[in-house]
Amino acid sequence: MPLGANQMSKIQSAPEHLALIPDGNRRWSRSHRLSLYRSYYLGIRKFIDFSLWAKSFGVRTLTVWALSTENATGRNKAELGALYKLYAKMATDEGVFQTLKRNQARVVVIGNMTLLPGSVKKALRALERRTRAFKEFTINILIGYGGKEDVLYAVRRLAAQGYAATAIDERLLRQNLRTADVPEADLIIRTSGEMRTSGFLPWQSSYSELYFAKKYWPDFGKRDLRRAILEFSQRQRRFGR
Repeated sequence: MPLGANQMSKIQSAPEHLALIPDGNRRWSRSHRLSLYRSYYLGIRKFIDFSLWAKSFGVRTLTVWALSTENATGRNKAELGALYKLYAKMATDEGVFQTLKRNQARVVVIGNMTLLPGSVKKALRALERRTRAFKEFTINILIGYGGKEDVLYAVRRLAAQGYAATAIDERLLRQNLRTADVPEADLIIRTSGEMRTSGFLPWQSSYSELYFAKKYWPDFGKRDLRRAILEFSQRQRRFGR
């Protein structure tokens, strides 16, 4: 159902940067007696809808945790195979591209790409290139990503460049993160009722507002997003002051 003007007027300020942990696909698939492949497919389609909803609410940057380093190395091969197949399928889907084009949405892929099959990496990088010129909305896809690994990656890069420990400051460390170009997150949403961030964007989340939704990711709807953004708009952010 479309949102009424009176509902929208309550949202005083939308987050510039919304970050998302779309959790609960596996539990949702079990509760609905559906295959994991079907659940993941619906979850990815939901994210496409979610990105359009976020843009309509005034969000300018959306970052999604698509696959953690722990899951990329620890999940069983059949499950990962299903997920990789879907990522490659969606990245090369012309309908998905046309949706991104209409909304001038640029896709940026971030993570340890050596963890992914070559075909998946190729498909994601191709989508990234095709959307590079779009400027109205940015979608950061974190895949093969972990917050601790991101910081460790930066430290190793600086060490390889010969920096002394005393020469490294916050600015320099941030510039060498995989997520160097990801802005500070204004709002982080996690679905499925889990109330933790699990190492998501540690550098960009010091003053993020957190919103934990009870619904599993495939059940999360536009009204749920509006509710989260409405709550965000009513909070008083102090940024440590």
